Amino acid sequence: MSAAPRRCMDELPDERQTVLRARSHLEEWTASARAQAYAELFEGADPLLTADERQLLDALDSALERQGGDGVWGTDQYGIYTGGPTSSDAALGVVCVYHPQITADSVLSGTDELDDETEERLNAALWRYSERVATLVEDELDEFLRRTQS
Repeated sequence: MSAAPRRCMDELPDERQTVLRARSHLEEWTASARAQAYAELFEGADPLLTADERQLLDALDSALERQGGDGVWGTDQYGIYTGGPTSSDAALGVVCVYHPQITADSVLSGTDELDDETEERLNAALWRYSERVATLVEDELDEFLRRTQS
């Protein structure tokens, strides 16, 4: 075995352990980030959606759950990725691996409540929400990395 692959393999366990430890916090970080992102984007003086649109989104969430699905809220999924073979802080990040999305076909077939424009606004808001959650989780990851490397 050559020296270069051996050195890379020697460095991997530390990074692997760091990633595994960080992933053990992912659910906690995600729950906190979801609450913060929701408050920032859907409550307050300038929400992304009107009260009626938010109520419609909540109704769609309930309808999906009644159909045996997971609903809309909480179906977003996040992962911690490694950016490369180095073990620097910048080598780890967070990405949304599943953005919730609603469609007239999959949610409330046969209803007139979800026109194309409303569907697009709701999905755009869900996308921004998921991306904001990913950013907030990554902030937690960065703080975790600073604490573990101090």
